[in-house]
Formats: sequence, structure tokens, C-alpha cells
Amino acid sequence: MNQLQPIFILPEDTKRTQGREAQRNNIMAAKAVAETVRTTLGPKGMDKMIVDSIGDITITNDGVTILEQMKIEHPAAKMIVEIAKTQEKEIGDGTTTAVVLAGEFLKNAEELIDKGIHPAVIARGFRLASIKANEILEEMAEKITEKDEKLLMQIAETAMTGKGSETSKLVLSRVVLDAIRKVMEKSGDSILIDKSNIKVEKKNGGSIEDTRLIEGIVLDKERVHVQMPKKIQKARILLIDSALEIKDTQTKAKIKIRNPSELQTFLDQEEKILRDMADKIVESGANVVFCQKGIDDIVQHFLAKNKIFAARRVSEKDMASLSRSTGASIVSNVASISTKELGEAKLVEEMKVGDDEMTFISGCKNPKSVTILVKGSTEHVVDEVKRAVEDAIGDLSTALVDGKIVAGAGSCEIELSRQLRKFSESLNGREQFAVEAFAKSMEIIPKTLAENAGIDPIDTLTDLRSAHDKKQKWAGIDVFTGKVMDAWKRGVSH
Repeated sequence: MNQLQPIFILPEDTKRTQGREAQRNNIMAAKAVAETVRTTLGPKGMDKMIVDSIGDITITNDGVTILEQMKIEHPAAKMIVEIAKTQEKEIGDGTTTAVVLAGEFLKNAEELIDKGIHPAVIARGFRLASIKANEILEEMAEKITEKDEKLLMQIAETAMTGKGSETSKLVLSRVVLDAIRKVMEKSGDSILIDKSNIKVEKKNGGSIEDTRLIEGIVLDKERVHVQMPKKIQKARILLIDSALEIKDTQTKAKIKIRNPSELQTFLDQEEKILRDMADKIVESGANVVFCQKGIDDIVQHFLAKNKIFAARRVSEKDMASLSRSTGASIVSNVASISTKELGEAKLVEEMKVGDDEMTFISGCKNPKSVTILVKGSTEHVVDEVKRAVEDAIGDLSTALVDGKIVAGAGSCEIELSRQLRKFSESLNGREQFAVEAFAKSMEIIPKTLAENAGIDPIDTLTDLRSAHDKKQKWAGIDVFTGKVMDAWKRGVSH
């Protein structure tokens, strides 16, 4: 009897792993990613220096920034990076914690697989544990409102602790809290915060404490022509997302000019088209123009003659912010401009910040748009301060929208672990082992905080468990002394 040859439908160079080997490879890759960012966790976490392919340097301890800069190829490792990106998108902070926990869940799941427990049983147990963990967190959490100023400041300060901005966290926390209050809206008992209404702009020069809140929009742009006014009061703002230039033809074309008069006619016609563009803008009544693309020199000249302020190559994101704050519509066709499309602001002004000119748009129609202008001595410092400010914005927004917070310093994770272990005892079957593994995984956060501070993690976990067994719900680790502290009383909350 002839044996059939196996038929392969994959490309010739395809590498295929399956079964136990594939599981081990995937878990190993995920653990490697978690280990990479683990040393950055907590107030004593270390910064990473990342050098990209063109030699640009990034110095940070922000989890998602590190993972985005790394050139990760392994598919399982990429899924861990997606966890960090989702956490960043949804909350704005906690990316390192999310990745470290994911790595630890997989590490403990691998130990269960080695004991002969099926992956489906482990997944079912983990799902049970996560549902229970959410219930426990809801019960544990303390309520917070927009009136709890001290608590809100503590949340912002906790978000910045351990980052490059820590020395100025009081000043930055105040700026962030003021910004949140400006954009916050109440609907009945619930609070709504659109984080896109807070623009964070960075600029080298000066100290971190020079960071300030501006009620309006700040653009890293200057007027395109020196004859244009620097300051426009009672601004009528026009937003254009098409070029104020002569467009190139869609197909290849040649223009034959036989004599100088034909050349002059051609140039005159080109100038007329550009002059018509400028005339349309003048007729609309606009005295400020922000263009997403280029502005021709001739158009610049005519706008300057009519005392119109113009800036070009404004990003799509900034155009959307300007539209939201000033009430202006974004126009694509210059020929169809009318007064209805214009937005309003009390003042548009070009000002020098450091060595560069920036445009400030204040007194907007929608006062719920603000800008935090972040300052710092060097490019690396200002980049890290910006990341810290964005983390604090995310934490404060989430705290106010949810109306609940927990203490940090590992206290929350130890309490979760303790209660999940109790929950596992009520289960029958192999899912009990998975819930226990989930509970054990939660301890990686206080353990890592201790390790990064040079404190013995075993002694720390023993002391923390003992404190929580005595009903000290917010007992956490003081990374500066190595002792157990009440994290809530010490203002470590998130």
C-alpha cells in the first residue's frame, strides 16, 4: 500500500512551530518584553536609553515609548506591545504595569501547563479571576470628586514620581489639574472629559517650572511674511486644508512658449490665479489664515498688504483643534469661502518662546480648549516632561470620570492577591490552580518595586502580606526606607 506524501501549502522558507514548542516560544518572547520594561517601574525605576537606526536618542522610563522604539518582530511579543498601546490609548498611563502583569500571567501559566493543566482550563480560570478582581477593586476603591483638590493633586504627583519631571511635580501637577478643570463638563452626576481639548506643546529653553497653562491654542508656527501683523485682536479665523499655490497638473504636460510676450502672458495668468485666491480670502472678512499646506509667495504678499496674519503647514491635528476651539469650518475650496466658515478668537499673536516664534490663539469661542506649554533645558528633558504631563492628564481624567481611585505602592495588588486566594478556595476543579496563579501574578508589582529600589523582595512581600492579613487595606512599600507604610495616608494614589 502506497503511503501518501504530505502536501505543504506554505511558502518554501516558512518556519512552522506547533504544540508545546510554539507555546514555549510565545511565552518566552512575551516574558522577554516584560523583563525589558520591568526595571523602569516605580519611583526607583531606571531610565532606558534607546538609539534608533539613524542615531536619534530617546531617554525615558515610559513603558509604551520604550516598546514603540524597539524593533520587535516576534508575533507574540508584538501582542504584548499592543497591550501597552491599548492601555496608553484608553487611560494614558500604567503601560509598564500592564506589560509586567501580562508577562507574569504567562510565566505562571507556563508552570501550570508543565503540571499538565490544559491551556483552555487556565484561560477559563484567568477569566474567572479577572471578573472577581474587578468586583474586588470596585469594593476597595475610594470615591473621589472634582472638589477633592488634595487627592487630585496627589494623583498627578504620583503619576510624575520616578520620571525626569519629579523635581517640579508640584508645579506641573497644579498646571495639569487647572487644565483638566477648564475642559471638564458635567452631565447630571457624571463627569465628561475630552482629553483632545488639552494640547501639550513642548519647547526647549528655560526650566521645567516655566511650564504654563494657556487658555487657548498654541501652534509651533510663525507668520509666513515679515510684513504681516504680529498681533490681531478680534480675530476672524479661516482654516484651509488645500494649498494656496498653483497646483501641478495630474498628468505630464509641456507648455511651449515661442516668444517673450507669450511667457509674460503665462506669468500674468499665473499671478491672476494667485491674486484671485488672496482676493477671495480678503472678501470673506478673515484677518487670520491657517493653511494645512503651502502658501505661494505672491499670495503671502497680497495677504500681508491687506494686514492678514497667515501661517502654513499646520498639522491636521492642530487644524481639528482650531476648528473645535474657534468654531471655524475647515475649507477645502478657496472659491467657496464665505463668512459662515470663519471662526472667532479675541487674540491671535506671534510671540518669541526660547529661540523660536510661536502663535498663540486665546479668548476662543469654545473656552474648553487649552494648551500646556511644556518647557525644559534640553530636548531630552522636555520630551520626558511632556510624557509625564500626558500621563498625569490621563490619570486625572480617568479618576474623575470613574469617580473612584485606589492607593499605590503595591498595596492594591497585594490586597487583590489576598482576596483572590480566598476566592480560589471556594472553587472546585482545576480552575482553582489558575485563579491561584492569577493571584500570585499580582504580587509581581510590589516585588518589582522592591527589586528596583534595592530592597529584598521576599522580606517585603512577607511584611506586606502580614499587614494585609491584619486588615491594613492600603499597606504598601516605602521604596525609600524599605518599610511598610499606609499608602493612602502618604498620598500615593492612582
